[in-house]
Amino acid sequence: MKIEIDQGSGFCFGVTRAIGKAEEELAKEEQLYCLGDIVHNGKECDRLQQMGLVTINHEQMRDIHDAKVLLRAHGEPPSTYALARERHINLIDATCPVVLHLQERIKKEYKTHPTPPLKGGSSAQEVSPLRGDLEGSSKQIVIFGKKGHAEVIGLVGQTEETAIIIESAEDVCKLDFNRDICLYSQTTMPLDEFRKIVEYVQQHISPEATFTYYDTICRQVANRMPNIRNFALKHDAVLFVCGKKSSNGRVLFNECKEANPRSYMIDTASEIDVRWLEGCESIGICGATSTPKWLMEECKVRIEELLGCHE
Repeated sequence: MKIEIDQGSGFCFGVTRAIGKAEEELAKEEQLYCLGDIVHNGKECDRLQQMGLVTINHEQMRDIHDAKVLLRAHGEPPSTYALARERHINLIDATCPVVLHLQERIKKEYKTHPTPPLKGGSSAQEVSPLRGDLEGSSKQIVIFGKKGHAEVIGLVGQTEETAIIIESAEDVCKLDFNRDICLYSQTTMPLDEFRKIVEYVQQHISPEATFTYYDTICRQVANRMPNIRNFALKHDAVLFVCGKKSSNGRVLFNECKEANPRSYMIDTASEIDVRWLEGCESIGICGATSTPKWLMEECKVRIEELLGCHE
């Protein structure tokens, strides 16, 4: 029996950096606040909680002052930094450098081409510019990403909530092709979907309007798509270890499942069903950018226990 852990799986650079900062602070302090789950993996969050990391939300942040708060890799909108100044909070900023650079680019674009206010106070994310809710003919700043995702909230915040979010190629019809379009992407979105959006806009944009786009997808994440597919094809069955909240994990698991139908998503080693492993000579274990290596190692040990095999 061969059991292989994918060496390309596990924390990306941004998550590794954020967790490192948390551990560094907790070595000096008994307690540290973190704004939101530091990583979308319950087991890793539990480990850090035992060390003294306390997860809070934005409302709870309003009730603390003169404390340290860690900002996770996903990044935050300008309003969070303003609240920290108001409450005399010392921010430990662990925003991923790739995300931080993207925020700065979007902020610069917005300041160069600010979007006029919407009629009636509507949100640009909730209306179609085709309905005429927008006054004037300013450039549309568009973000390909998941609504409500922490990174996207931080990106939209750079535009005073005026950026338009599209979650898929099908959402592209929300745009006004008679007005200029500037397209960015959440760093963890699928690269092939982004290219479909670019192609569609290029085909439909008015000759009088301009279209600029920036491929801001993190290559450390994007490269995992073909790698995870190749890994899944190598094995009879695959266990994909991933927290329930990880959007990146869902995307990667779908890729894994498409390549190998005998792919199973689990959160912990205790969820492994021995029936999944029947008739297998080779089992692969992989995960998302939010999956710790130690958790995949636990899954390997559990498989060995279930099958009674030892290397």
